[in-house]
Amino acid sequence: MSSLLELVRAGRTAEVVSLLDGLTDAERRAHFPELRGLRKELRTAPWESAARRAYPALHAAGAACQTGAAGVASWIAAADLRWSQVPPGVLLHVLGDRETDWLADVTHRLAQRPVSAWVPFELMAGLVRLSRCPVPTTDAYVRGWLDHLHGSWQRGGTLLDRLRQDPHLRELIAALFETDDIGNRLQWPDHVGPDSWIGALAQLTVEGALDRGATVDACVARLLRGGTAADQRAFLRLLKCLALTRDEEREHLPDWLALASDATSTVASYAQSVLGALALDGELAPRHLAEVSEAVLFRTERKLVRAQLVLLGKVLTRDASAAGELLPAVAQAFGHEDTDVQERALKLAERHVRKVDSVPARADVAIAAEQLSPGLRARAVVTLGAAPAGPEPSGHEELLPPAPRPTRLAPAAASAVELAEEVGAALASEPGVTDFERALDGLVRHAYRDSESLLTALEPVVARRWWDSAHGPASGDGFGHSYGAVSDAAGGLDLLLATLRGAVRTATLHTRVKRGANARDCVHSALFRAFECRLWEVAYRMRTDPLPFLLSTPTWSTGLLEPAELVERLDTYARLGARVADTDFAQALLRVRRGDREAAGSAARRAAALGTAEGKRLAAWLTSGAAEQPTTWRRASGRRVLVELGEVLELQEDFPAEFRSLGRPLSVPKEHRWCYHWEDDVRQHWSAMLPERRELVAARLLQGLSELAVDDLRGAAAALPPLAESGGEAGEAVHLGVAYGLGARHPEDRLAAVDALLVLAARGQLDAGRLGADLGQLVRCGAVKTQRLAESMRTAAATGANATIWSILSRTLPELLADLTNGEAATPARGLGELLAVAAECAERSGARGDLPHLAQAAARRGSSRLVTQARRLRSALGDEVAA
Repeated sequence: MSSLLELVRAGRTAEVVSLLDGLTDAERRAHFPELRGLRKELRTAPWESAARRAYPALHAAGAACQTGAAGVASWIAAADLRWSQVPPGVLLHVLGDRETDWLADVTHRLAQRPVSAWVPFELMAGLVRLSRCPVPTTDAYVRGWLDHLHGSWQRGGTLLDRLRQDPHLRELIAALFETDDIGNRLQWPDHVGPDSWIGALAQLTVEGALDRGATVDACVARLLRGGTAADQRAFLRLLKCLALTRDEEREHLPDWLALASDATSTVASYAQSVLGALALDGELAPRHLAEVSEAVLFRTERKLVRAQLVLLGKVLTRDASAAGELLPAVAQAFGHEDTDVQERALKLAERHVRKVDSVPARADVAIAAEQLSPGLRARAVVTLGAAPAGPEPSGHEELLPPAPRPTRLAPAAASAVELAEEVGAALASEPGVTDFERALDGLVRHAYRDSESLLTALEPVVARRWWDSAHGPASGDGFGHSYGAVSDAAGGLDLLLATLRGAVRTATLHTRVKRGANARDCVHSALFRAFECRLWEVAYRMRTDPLPFLLSTPTWSTGLLEPAELVERLDTYARLGARVADTDFAQALLRVRRGDREAAGSAARRAAALGTAEGKRLAAWLTSGAAEQPTTWRRASGRRVLVELGEVLELQEDFPAEFRSLGRPLSVPKEHRWCYHWEDDVRQHWSAMLPERRELVAARLLQGLSELAVDDLRGAAAALPPLAESGGEAGEAVHLGVAYGLGARHPEDRLAAVDALLVLAARGQLDAGRLGADLGQLVRCGAVKTQRLAESMRTAAATGANATIWSILSRTLPELLADLTNGEAATPARGLGELLAVAAECAERSGARGDLPHLAQAAARRGSSRLVTQARRLRSALGDEVAA
């Protein structure tokens, strides 16, 4: 009984297989308990050569010594055996003498495993041959088949040749069309030929190895189902390679209508081309063309919309009788966000409206014209009989979204169990200021009251953390390495939890409190040190001299702390005889509200009456006036424009060393250097550290914000809305940060910048002239792309902020139009026409009037480019009264 186990331990796989061949089924089953025990032993053994040597033999022996198909499949695909499996041929050998029905059961159980189980395709395919069962069509089997055929090039021949020889070709190809996210594999290599999947499938269809009708239907069905962009590209390429006949196109008419309406732009464009050919040949009824046109003209892709208008124009020119059905569809484009599309649709309606005999159809077109921009609507009154616009109200009423109001933090969780739930939720996401500060304060309070009950409640939370070793919480100290571990808010909670759990040595905590944070020198270092040092001292005090609660927990979600509340906390500390933590008190001073002089003065008198050193310090701080703001200078750095800060003296006095760097001068580095503060979520906490000094924060974030536009990075714009909601001066750094965000590469970053812009405007803190000039400078130096800026401005204007956006663009556009004064040879910035379109829309809706420098020269240029047409439209809006 022990000889098999010894051979397995020694890793002598060949001898194990030979021994197994000579055993009966009963003898094999008798060996299984000791093999299972060896597997359990190896799970906890160090990953060394002896363990690695035993795994392949154990893998084969365990599969051979079981009789249940479910058990064998689980053993073969087990995660702990996955990286040292025996070759598939060995498994096929030890299992090959079983009954075919049993082998078929094992085959399908293995095939149903997820792809991540890494079951070898050679094993599954070999079992199919042995059992002669139907080929599995699961995700794992189909993907394994694809990869196997790709990897079989060493045997010679092309992919097409290998597919021709496959006995299960039709079943697997049918399954291929049902497999999600397979497009990337099908598009390699990217050329179309006998060694590419697209080319091979097309050729097999031509040869008849694959049924053409089934292949076409499957392609179209896959496009209708949607999916990833790679999937859509792959199956569209295959459909194009099949070169559909006109009969096949007619058979799928409802599908083309659906794809043109709802599919991705690439697929919709193909469907649109098919429908266009059918329409021009008279094989698409006007009602069907009108139906699909109404959907396509509602899409945001201008290329598709323009192509549809061109198609409608051609059909209307050929068949005047279709005008009654098609012109109401054309009128759907009157409500498009792009006024250039509106004008194209209006021209088309004007050209063919006389062909409409139906009074209701004419009325529909006239009613739809009410959606046109003011200038075009005035024209439609004359040409289409649209109703005149009502009298304009006196003055423009700006519709700005209301600024978000700060929310008051709820008290810390009353019970340890409730606190544990909140901490677990915070660790599972990226905790915001409110969640983080409440959880932090709750941990401090409950550790002071009853640390044992808190540890019991936290057990389910800490058991899953990276620092909590399976061999005991105190077996290591993951927070003691030289790089530090508190890089974000979740890391701060981890530090406190690990301290409670005993997973951080007291010596480590003491060293970090004495030596300060391990922040490398970069533009963010001052913010990072101040954020981190409080957490280390709180953790150290939690171990040595617990704090009853935190002084620095903010009152409001922006980070502001009410002065009366801080006085009450200091009073409680004095009554309890608790010793104040230096960094916690320093953070409280930076957060306490000083802008309200009446409240600050009243709190200062109460603080002085406490008779403690901290009370006197707070009283002096509150009576020293509003928060001192830094002097700022702009400095060019390559394509970037950054901000330098002067010294803030009051932050240098009576503050811990880790906080003093916040008030030191900030210079733009001579060369662009990357830093390791890549966690975007921590930046909102930096704003909450200095809720009345956002310029100090914004200047240090500006390098990262510039990377949104210049380097096409993502994520940093998440800091902009908290900055806009914060307090203190919104100066050079804040406005430049918003400008970079408006030109960001990624839509979610541009949206965050738009939110910040609207919050500043709603709070009356937006300097539109400054932001407009900043944008003009950044576009000219190549930091911001005009097309991206136009999209951001259009999004902001869509909220109703037309006058605000016009006031910004009225300062941006002269900077960009100035280059055109050199004559026709001057090349305008790409996307300038789009920006002019947004400006014209805002000017029309806000009733702006006046002269815009260099606009006349742009409008006088020859041609009908988008830049010229929109410049003329803007000139008309600024200089002519819109007809009523």
